[in-house]
Amino acid sequence: MKGKVKYMMLVISISFIVAGIYRGEVAEVLKKAINICLECIGIG
Repeated sequence: MKGKVKYMMLVISISFIVAGIYRGEVAEVLKKAINICLECIGIG
């Protein structure tokens, strides 16, 4: 039972990642990450 839950969570996680890539969320996340990094070092 414990092994099934682990693999089920893995499949759900991968499906959410694929859905995010399909919707174009990668560019949005990258843009936010760049902004956060620039704010941390005091440039942005």
